Amino acid sequence: MNSPSVVAAAMAALMMFLLLTPPSDAAISCSDVIKDLRPCVKYLMNGTGKPPAACCSGISTIQAAASTTADKQAACNCIKSASKQINPNPQLAQALPANCGITLPFAVSPNVDCSK
Repeated sequence: MNSPSVVAAAMAALMMFLLLTPPSDAAISCSDVIKDLRPCVKYLMNGTGKPPAACCSGISTIQAAASTTADKQAACNCIKSASKQINPNPQLAQALPANCGITLPFAVSPNVDCSK
């Protein structure tokens, strides 16, 4: 139950980085992405105000780990897949990157194309 909410939050951050780096072999694992996003789950389900510091820290960790296009695509696909298993609040998921001080050049959406 924790991983799907986390996935929606991570999806937003990783999608941006996906577009900025040339392709290579992915070194980031889905289990690492889920672990880093776990602190975001409760917030994404029914949070108010700012997300927990541990949630934003997890997003920053994923952002730093997803340094290649392959990493970004792997993280995006992981988040997208996990988000389908839960029903996070779409407004909270969309606002999460900005609420953690991360700027993304795209809208957070369950329909994002992880290949681009």
